[in-house]
Amino acid sequence: MNDTIPLIQYGIAIDPQAMMTPPDAETLELLEELLVEFKGTLLIVSHDRAFLNNLVTSTLVFESEDEDADPTHAEYSIREYVGGYDDWVRQRPQKESAAEVKAPMRTKAAPIAKPRKMSFKDQRDLESLPKKIEELESAQHALTAKMASPDFYQQGGDGAAQATKNLAELEKELAQTFTRWEELLELENQSTPLA
Repeated sequence: MNDTIPLIQYGIAIDPQAMMTPPDAETLELLEELLVEFKGTLLIVSHDRAFLNNLVTSTLVFESEDEDADPTHAEYSIREYVGGYDDWVRQRPQKESAAEVKAPMRTKAAPIAKPRKMSFKDQRDLESLPKKIEELESAQHALTAKMASPDFYQQGGDGAAQATKNLAELEKELAQTFTRWEELLELENQSTPLA
């Protein structure tokens, strides 16, 4: 296995143009498998988002503070994010675009719907969701702390990749649970008569 990386380097040295054309799916899959099994540290440059998502445990990104500046003259800093491309998209700071800053457009108001009452199931969900959110947040913090330890990435590639996948799933479930809880709170406020 340890001979694989020197063979890839040897192939690049002999025919650098070979790495400029995208590999077919079978070759890319083989390369992914070999790199995941590799026990060392790799610096990968790729435009293939799926490849990065499947392989990397952290992403280094060149970012400019002034997004409106000419890219050839802007000052960049390198920031590290945990996970692959999709993780970076979720974690990066969001800046308001000029279109979002403009005054909101006027639209016709939607007809006011008669508020529905909370069902028994909705009420039970509303009562149980705070505990579920707390449990998900605890699991998220525990996994994040585990992944933050320096020796975590010294283990096999499968463990780090699985932990990254688990963290993404936890974050998705937590977001969905928060959304459901907010919907139920809104429903509770609508169905509660004003005093």
